Amino acid sequence: MAGCRGSLCCCCRWCCCCGERETRTPEELTILGETQEEEDEILPRKDYESLDYDRCINDPYLEVLETMDNKKGRRYEAVKWMVVFAIGVCTGLPVAAGSGIPEIKCYLNGVKVPGIVRLRTLLCKVFGVLFGVAGGLFVGKEGPMIHSGAVVGAGLPQFQSISLRKIQFNFPYFRSDRDKRDFVSAGAAAGVAAAFGAPIGGTLFSLEEGSSFWNQGLTWKVLFCSMSATFTLNFFRSGIQFGSWGSFQLPGLLNFGEFKCSDSDKKCHLWTAMDLGFFVMMGVIGGLLGATFNCLNKRLAKYRMRNVHPKPKLVRVLESLLVSLVTTVVVFVASMVLGECRQMSSSSQISNGSFQLQVTSEDVNSSIKTFFCPNDTYNDMATLFFNSQESAILQLFHQDGTFSPITLALFFILYFLLACWTYGVSVPSGLFVPSLLCGAAFGRLVANVLKSYIGLGHIYSGTFALIGAAAFLGGVVRMTISLTIILIESTNEITYGLPIMVTLMVAKWTGDFFNKGIYDIHVGLRGVPLLEWETEVEMDKLRASDIMEPNLTYVYPHTRIQSLVSILRTTVHHAFPVVTENRGNEKEFMKGNQLISNNIKFKKSSILTRAGEQRKRSQSMKSYPSSELRNMCDEHAAPEEPAEKEDLLQQMLERRYTPYPNLYPDQSPSEDWTMEERFRPLTFHGLVLRSQLVTLLVRGVCYSESQSSASQPRLSYAEMAEDYPRYPDIHDLDLTLLNPRMIVDVTPYMNPSPFTVSPNTHVSQVFNLFRTMGLRHLPVVNAVGEIVGIITRHSLTHEFLQGRLRQHYQTL
Repeated sequence: MAGCRGSLCCCCRWCCCCGERETRTPEELTILGETQEEEDEILPRKDYESLDYDRCINDPYLEVLETMDNKKGRRYEAVKWMVVFAIGVCTGLPVAAGSGIPEIKCYLNGVKVPGIVRLRTLLCKVFGVLFGVAGGLFVGKEGPMIHSGAVVGAGLPQFQSISLRKIQFNFPYFRSDRDKRDFVSAGAAAGVAAAFGAPIGGTLFSLEEGSSFWNQGLTWKVLFCSMSATFTLNFFRSGIQFGSWGSFQLPGLLNFGEFKCSDSDKKCHLWTAMDLGFFVMMGVIGGLLGATFNCLNKRLAKYRMRNVHPKPKLVRVLESLLVSLVTTVVVFVASMVLGECRQMSSSSQISNGSFQLQVTSEDVNSSIKTFFCPNDTYNDMATLFFNSQESAILQLFHQDGTFSPITLALFFILYFLLACWTYGVSVPSGLFVPSLLCGAAFGRLVANVLKSYIGLGHIYSGTFALIGAAAFLGGVVRMTISLTIILIESTNEITYGLPIMVTLMVAKWTGDFFNKGIYDIHVGLRGVPLLEWETEVEMDKLRASDIMEPNLTYVYPHTRIQSLVSILRTTVHHAFPVVTENRGNEKEFMKGNQLISNNIKFKKSSILTRAGEQRKRSQSMKSYPSSELRNMCDEHAAPEEPAEKEDLLQQMLERRYTPYPNLYPDQSPSEDWTMEERFRPLTFHGLVLRSQLVTLLVRGVCYSESQSSASQPRLSYAEMAEDYPRYPDIHDLDLTLLNPRMIVDVTPYMNPSPFTVSPNTHVSQVFNLFRTMGLRHLPVVNAVGEIVGIITRHSLTHEFLQGRLRQHYQTL
């Protein structure tokens, strides 16, 4: 055994022939593309596709621009505004409800999560959330409006649905990831606006929680969509509930009512400067409670992933029934055993919107529950449990002196545990309203303690209930800007701006010390490669060459069909560099120990090459198999060619506008190739997408060897985008009618000028360019125009960068 180890592990210390394997950190496993076996770490998966926000400015796109005058441009913008208005109107209808904020956040971040914006998903979640709320589960219906708006935004501009295949319209606009992602942003914002009556908060939510690309035009369209959703919902709710069509009295599904002191109490104030200290303390406690909630829910989600989800679907249904049964039993037992019968006051008032509702003995049962209590008394625990969540929140905000501290404490604990258990079951569920109700009970408890035990009788209990709701919700979801505006718009009280913002900031800082927000946790559990707002400062120790993938799959400008089909069927890449080999030109551009390019001289040793980068990585013994490493141990540097004595710059200028050579990659890379053969220099010309290659093959766009490339059929922009967003799968196509020796000219359809970076670019610059521009692929091109690697979303995830940084420290 020792001899075996000595003979096979010459320079590959990390891989031994005995089958043993060193334990690796999660970051190193991420680099190697392997899975983590430990239960407490879930690494980003590589099977999630990315959306491409970058425009492919190829020949078909330029033809569209040439035919578009100012009148057509204005018509296109008018169509976009009408679609935005239609999204707002459709989202404003309260029947469209569902859940899925983590998934929508991923979509706006640039990740394509399968099935989240389909019509079938919307219908299932509509009925699911209706029956879930009606069944008494501790779930919310306002938060899921975000998902419904996003589905409307994704589907309406397409004028087609995979669930309704027979409904097809000839609508050639908005057939790209860029347009679809903008409409999803508008739809998500409209969902928030319809739920809370907060159009500005919805716009900020779409910006803060998801969209990585933003500009002034998108801001205006999203705000207009949110306003349309708010007033559409207000119009229908006001007309249906009050019979006064056009009065606009109910702006959102959830209304916090009017906060104001009684006219008879002259010493009452909504809040004072001294109360800010209590608000900060409540923010700290809310952050701790939110972190606890997230920790428990994460453990439950992992348990479901291991023990519930792999089993038949019936097990998920049974789990939902179990949660419903336990919730019902707890509510009845707690109300009967733990509830306190308190004296009823006929002067109690509930402020609901813009009017006051007098609570008298005739209609007391509509909001206050007696539940086995004697006459003229009511059960305070049942009043919270047996009302709708919205009514319970209003009572905590506006009822004075109706809940004992013990009741509030027990209600908070029970609701906290049941809401934590419910969120994540196979039932459409929202988290906003349960968190608000749980936090309102906490805030009201603080107000009762301050009044009864400390003697601060001047404080307004409704304000503390609102701040408690903000503290707990902020500790769970870790939102700051948008949540502040949502709460201000929901209360219609601008004076609450400062205390709400201070509370949310403190709650977020406190919670972030322990774990992430609930949405980020569930995104991580799914292994979605989400990109944060920015990288850590220490990541600037890495360069683009440290995180790129040098092992490329590429195509030539003129490629045989058999090669394209082989590449598409044997790889899962979604974009391929279009390159030409510059072996013959390499000698001509070398002069001694320098490379001449555009009259700028570079030292040859300073030019990064794919083979050099691969050799460096192989010598670090981290990323590649032992067979390749052993081959590298025996390789020697090739001798330099003698210098040429010609005017090389003039030769280069003369060849600048020569057409691409006809190169046919008929030979696939072999394991017997040396490092220089496998990673030979490649001149970069552009990027071509998998969908574009498949479309060219399906439509038979090719020419024969006896013809010139000018005889190849040309496709228009509309024809290239006709199958969007579901292009055919290469494995499902029947290509027997195509001659495999025919040639495809991909140059008219590739993107000749994609965003590129230098190998020496710092990671923070790479990250900002990739995220803000919504890229899907970022080629790394050296100083002489050779592509040396490519960067994808997975290369910029936090786990991958941590692994590369760890590897960087080990090589120093």
